Amino acid sequence: MAEASSATHEIRLPQGTIRYRDVGSGEPIVFVHGYLVDGRLWSQAAEHLSSAHRCILPDWPMGAHGIPMNADADLSPPGIANLIADFLEALELDRVTIVANDSGGAISQVLVTRRPERIGRLVLTNCDTHENFPPSAFKLMPPLAKLPGAMTVMSLPFRLGPLRRAAFAPFAKTEIPPELIDSWMEPSQRDPGVKRDTAKFTAGLNKRYTLEAAERLRQFDRPTLLAWAPEDRFFKLSYAQRLAETIPDARIETIADAKTFVSLDQPERLAELITAFMAETSKAPAAAARR
Repeated sequence: MAEASSATHEIRLPQGTIRYRDVGSGEPIVFVHGYLVDGRLWSQAAEHLSSAHRCILPDWPMGAHGIPMNADADLSPPGIANLIADFLEALELDRVTIVANDSGGAISQVLVTRRPERIGRLVLTNCDTHENFPPSAFKLMPPLAKLPGAMTVMSLPFRLGPLRRAAFAPFAKTEIPPELIDSWMEPSQRDPGVKRDTAKFTAGLNKRYTLEAAERLRQFDRPTLLAWAPEDRFFKLSYAQRLAETIPDARIETIADAKTFVSLDQPERLAELITAFMAETSKAPAAAARR
């Protein structure tokens, strides 16, 4: 998506500098990616959406960001949620549609239940919820990340291209371009500051945050779309169903022929669902914002 990629900006926040891509105009959509990827996860979906909406694709400090945060930055889930809220405030964005995936979905649940003032809608694709943060396959990573030098040891195998590609393969049905995977992995391999940030974020993954958010989501009054790929083995459809039972104004739409990274597998379908959802709820965010 050349147009979105070329419109790159940086903004200085108290926690550090965030790089983001900004394309299109209209109601703002801010995307929240997950662990070890960046805003380009959303590029194809944003290409479809940008004809009618302003699409903002930040690189959040979750392991693939190119600019290290301040050494004292809080990169726990509540800390990242505050960072996103500060970003929205700094850009003077209002009635924002948050679109999130993977661990970014968990962070977004924390965001909308702690600092909802600038949020108009929430769109969650396959992501961590309730006690599944992180997913069972990755439960050992947070305690290991707290050990000195552990992140260096864990990252050693991923210096090899084939192992990098194999690690990402389960998350998408389509082949992720090797150069994209390499660019996601390179910052934490190269930059000590990014490696430090990655360790801090990894160590903070804990189900207590998503369980707390789940309780608060019972009072969340913004429209919510759960755009879910049932074929994903990490974040099952039952996760979305449980969220739909929790959030008062939530709906589920399934996305066929996709896995965790639905924005890579089915970007057009995802964009269609977001477009329809925003059109159908066009009056709801304004009403919610007045509460």
